[in-house]
Amino acid sequence: MQKYIIIDFDSTFTKVEGLDELASIALENHPEARERVAKIRDITTLGMEGKISFAESLRQRISLLNAHRRHLPLLITQLREQVSESFKRNRAFLEKFAENIFVISNGFREFILPIVTEYGIRPENIYANTFLFDEDGQIIGYDDTCVLAQNRGKVTLLKNLNLQGDVYVIGDGYTDYEIREAGLANKFFAFTENVARDAVSEKADHITPSLEEFLYINKLPMAISYPKNRISVLLLENIHPQAEEIFRREGYQVETLKGALLEDELREKIKNVSILGIRSKTQVTEKVLENANRLMLIGAFCIGTNQIDLKACLQKGVVVFNAPYSNTRSVVELAIGQMILLMRNIPDTSRSMHEGIWNKSAANSNEIRGKKLGIVGYGNIGAQLSVLAEALGLEVYYYDVVEKLALGNAKKCESLGELLEKSDIITLHVDGRPENNQLIGAEQFAQMKEGVIFLNLSRGAVVDIQALRLAILSGKVRGASVDVFPYEPKTNDELFESPLRGLPNVLLSPHVGGSTQEAQENIANFVPGRLISYVNKGDTYGSVNFPNLQLPEQLNAHRLIHVHENMPGILAKINQVLAYNQVNILGQYLKTNEAVGYVITDIDQVYDKKLIQELKEIPHTIKFRILY
Repeated sequence: MQKYIIIDFDSTFTKVEGLDELASIALENHPEARERVAKIRDITTLGMEGKISFAESLRQRISLLNAHRRHLPLLITQLREQVSESFKRNRAFLEKFAENIFVISNGFREFILPIVTEYGIRPENIYANTFLFDEDGQIIGYDDTCVLAQNRGKVTLLKNLNLQGDVYVIGDGYTDYEIREAGLANKFFAFTENVARDAVSEKADHITPSLEEFLYINKLPMAISYPKNRISVLLLENIHPQAEEIFRREGYQVETLKGALLEDELREKIKNVSILGIRSKTQVTEKVLENANRLMLIGAFCIGTNQIDLKACLQKGVVVFNAPYSNTRSVVELAIGQMILLMRNIPDTSRSMHEGIWNKSAANSNEIRGKKLGIVGYGNIGAQLSVLAEALGLEVYYYDVVEKLALGNAKKCESLGELLEKSDIITLHVDGRPENNQLIGAEQFAQMKEGVIFLNLSRGAVVDIQALRLAILSGKVRGASVDVFPYEPKTNDELFESPLRGLPNVLLSPHVGGSTQEAQENIANFVPGRLISYVNKGDTYGSVNFPNLQLPEQLNAHRLIHVHENMPGILAKINQVLAYNQVNILGQYLKTNEAVGYVITDIDQVYDKKLIQELKEIPHTIKFRILY
């Protein structure tokens, strides 16, 4: 049986209402422009929601329009830029099924025809109203004999068309629903990519946030393998709202929570989540991942990833990204500021002042210029701190277990002990790997100079807190700043407890080293970009656990992603399946690490569906999906 698809134009094929846009153009220099345009938009909404009749809505808007034929080319130019994103993506579908696709609109043919015919829609399948012009080209009305200018006009038109087959309607207005209500369509799909009208959506058989959703549930070919609105994103720990906006703009479903979740809470919440965004408090354990039945990606909106079981993620084919550079400057600036405050004994001085004590003295107050700064961990943060500290006159030493190029005049120490013995100020910038657990304890504090300044802005588990407390009380450490702790409250409502509270010349901060507006916004832009690039292209460049591949975009092809255990012969098996099914390979990319192999294969558009099942059944396959 034939399938016919009826598509609305305004706010469906395009993101906007054509008459509203024409009003903005035509009334631009009118003394009542703002009022009239707003009135026209209000009338449009009332008509679309079925709160006034369509005929009345049309009559009122045309009477306020004051438009001319010369305004139409500019309107058409603007509408070309306002075609809905999912219709742009699926131009190939519209062209292929053009014979059975109808655009039926209560708008006007003069601006609809030039837009939709560019997407393969046949002129004879376009039904809309027409303007009436006077001899000077002024729009003076419309052809009121056209059925689409009348109440229930779409219903009348469908009756006249008498389509023999299944009829599906895609639109955002009440007049689109009327077709279904009259029994002339099998289903009405409320299109919400551009505007969601509750009065219309509640009457729909199905809500479709994009054209892909309609194509997906009707098993029709589409540009991507899975509707983006079905990709669910869970963002925890008060991630900057810019990230949510980026994901929503991409078409994903997004849920945000302010705090972290405990393991059992996350186990329950992660079911059916496609993308998880966290910061440093949320622990993504193997137990959590057991319930992650749809999880593709984890975005750590921070530098560290020790809160994520990367090995378990690999075994499930879950790709993990972080933000290794985005908050570097913020951490460095805080470290420098804290060094200066601690060398000047400002924490105790400030506390005394708040208690009414005026104690003006230079005792225990020093410049940082000329002092020896020891940086433990010479990664992105340590290296940038090295450069800025040297510019302030500090003599910089560093220690790292990995060979790192010294910047400026920084000097490498051959051992941690050497650095501890030399430094007047020691600052930690290591990661949270197990080897760094309790890196600094009683033995290390004993190696430090008397009266050393000590900072930890790295990971809470790196320092023995009790040993630090004793070092402060003994005077071995004359000042300390700690931003990270072995246990940190899950939310801002939880009480903070620590043996370091109340100690002299000690700065405590709630893990805010990277928490500046600039850093959080940078992270909120960077991490979603990496995640979306993986969903759209298969890019793993920058992933902390997967083989890194940066891929070109492939047009007019299908892209297949195959993740497997790193075993010999898997690529050969993939290619055997493709050869057996007579599939032409347009491009292929392979990258492995010690645990997994990652194969991207671009193939011709035509293939037998059984190919997919055969690729999934290759032994040692972890995950398989079609990108587009």
